Order: sequence, then C-alpha cells, then structure tokens
Amino acid sequence: MTDTRQIARQQQSHRDDERVHALRALLMTPLMTPAHEDFAAVRRHADDLRAWFAREAGWPLHIERDCARLYKRPADLSDASRGLPGYERRRYVLLCLACAVLERAEAQITLRLLGDRLLTLAADPMLDSRGFTFNLTAPHERRELVAVCRTLLALGVLQRVAGDEEGFVRDATAGGEGADALYDVQRRVLAGMLTAVRGPSTWPDTQAPVTLDERLASLVDEHVPDSEDSQRTALRHHLARRLLDDPVVYFDTLEEAPRAYFANQRGAMATRLCEATGLVPEQRAEGLALVDEDGALTDVAMPAEGTEAHATLLVAEFLAGRQRAGAAEGCGLDEIAAFITEARKRYGNYWRKSAREPGAEHELARTAVQRLAQLRLISTQGEQVRPLPALARFALGETELRAATAPSQNSLFDAA
Repeated sequence: MTDTRQIARQQQSHRDDERVHALRALLMTPLMTPAHEDFAAVRRHADDLRAWFAREAGWPLHIERDCARLYKRPADLSDASRGLPGYERRRYVLLCLACAVLERAEAQITLRLLGDRLLTLAADPMLDSRGFTFNLTAPHERRELVAVCRTLLALGVLQRVAGDEEGFVRDATAGGEGADALYDVQRRVLAGMLTAVRGPSTWPDTQAPVTLDERLASLVDEHVPDSEDSQRTALRHHLARRLLDDPVVYFDTLEEAPRAYFANQRGAMATRLCEATGLVPEQRAEGLALVDEDGALTDVAMPAEGTEAHATLLVAEFLAGRQRAGAAEGCGLDEIAAFITEARKRYGNYWRKSAREPGAEHELARTAVQRLAQLRLISTQGEQVRPLPALARFALGETELRAATAPSQNSLFDAA
C-alpha cells in the first residue's frame, strides 16, 4: 500500500510539473501548433489551463486539434516596447495585408501569388492617403514580403511545401520568374491571429474610432458589469495581466483604483500566480516583480551573452551608479554613448569587431536603452533616460575573467 501511495504521489507531482510547464509555454507562445514541443502537454491539461487563465487573468484559451490560442489581451496599451522583433508600422501593415490575402486563398499558395494579391490590396486609396505604398520591383520590398512570410511560417500560419524565398528576392534584380515557394495555409491558426475582443470590420463607418489610441482601446475593450464584484474582478484581471506580462509593476504606474487594490492584494496575487507559473515573487516598496530564475520565461534576458548584452549590463551599472549617487535627473543618449566609448577602451577586446568601430557607440547605446526599457529598469522620454527603482539592484564588481561556463539568469532584483 505504501508503494502504491508513493507511486500516486510521484504521478501527481509529474502532472503538476507538466501543467506548470504547459502554462509557461502558453505564456511564451500564445499561438501554438502541434509542431511545438509542449503542444501535447497543453492538450492533456486543457481543462485546468482554460480554468486558470479565465479565473486569474480573464484570458480565453481555445485548444483544438490543430492549434492552441491563448488570447492574451494587454493591460497597458501605451507600452511601445512590445511587438515582433524587427517590425515597425510598415511591416505590420504588410503582415495584416498578407493575412487578408491568405484568408481568401485556397489551401495552398505560392509566394509569388501572395505578393501579387497583396499588391492589389496595397493599392487601396485609403492606404495611399496614409502614406503607405508597396510594390515588388525593388529587392528591399521583396525582402519585406519574405520577412512577413517567415513570420507566418514561425507562427505556423504557413507551412513550406517546396521552394526558396531567397531565390524570389534575387529575381528582383535578375528579372526572373522561376524562383518561388509553395505553402500550405493553416486556416485554424490563421483564424487565431487576431486577439481583439471586437474585430475592426464590425464597426459602422459612422461609429468607427478615429485616432490610433481609440482604435487600440476599441480592439480590447471588454464589457464589465456595473457591480462591485465585477469591478473588483476586472481590477484583479488587469493587475494579473500586468504581472504576467511585465518584468516589474510599479505602484506609481497604476491609477488610483488598481493601486489601492494592488497595495492590499499583491501578496495573495503573487502567491497564486507564482504557484501556477514557477515564478518567484520579489516584493519591494516600489512595487512587485515576478522573477523567472532560469530566464526561460522572458523575451529579453539580463544578463546574457554577446556584445549588446554586455554593453547593456555596463549601461545599467552606469545609470544605477548615478541613481545611487543621488542624481535625480536622467541623462541623454549622447552621455550614454560617451560612457560606452570609455568602456570600449577597457572591454573592447572582448566585443565583436564592428562594435569597436568609431560611431558604433551610438547604436550600442540605443540597443542598451531599448533592452533596459523592455525590462522596466528605465523610462524614456525622447532621448532622455530616467532610471527606475529596480535598476538600483544592479551593481558590478571588478571584472574577473573565468573559464567559460553555462550562462545563468539572475533575479531582476538580485544584488551583486
């Protein structure tokens, strides 16, 4: 009987660990296909995962045979640090146009046909009035289309059957028509691309939101009944979304009602969220962070390997030093670039060659500021950078060269 109970406990422990792993996988990959290594675990724990996300964050989770979609709706619409790597406004327009083409396409489509049909949609006078133009005569525009296709491939919306995207780009200068690629269109995955509460096409022309902020808000606006319990649940969902999505949540970034709720409930919320996700809570006077000690549940790791990552850590120490010295004001990008120029004299031998070239310090400074802003360690206004409280936990000692070891991820608030 003892052995039976021990086996049962081990099985339960395995199920609990697998459920945590599946939940973390969905947070990192909200649109998941069977090609993902954790898809089978997500399907096995579908009921528990649906119930947890609905209860704690108010995020719907749809799991089918062909895909799983966690409809993560952001709590902070003003955060410009999110998004697909390398994407800006123009490429997002191309991505939306490509999805519109695929929604009307057959089960298979070629890259060349996708481009031709996208050109038709891109000729819309409304887009032209907003300054958007696109054609496939130049190599850089073909590269843009290929970049969008590769995004759709990575998301599982497309599956390559045959062909070569690079040949399609080279044909722009050679004038050839032979190079192409053939894709299968995964319609269920495509249908899960948009996470809006209300689709943009459902707005009548007379009621459609006008400004960008209004449009963003209308996409994720959720009806909340006018009752005390419903309002409290909405606050809890808002804060849980912030905690699951952001490295740090500061009290001074919250409005009055969520700030009061957060002050009273952050301990209980942190316990529930960390138990389910394997994160570690770090409560401070300024706010709360849910830290992933192994660094897997993050889009931007710090510390990390590479020249940009090292420069970012040095800039963090530079700004934290100013903060510890009592400098109330921030500093500009030029000042950070000047610091990197000095740091290059000491550490440049360990950086890649291009980072040691004159002028590279400005690009390193911009990259460092972007990474630190994504980690909520600084705030930016124009070219002015202001340290945030969590940055004070970063401090570097004297450099000591050691034999190469596997990289480790430290807590956001770990002291040196």
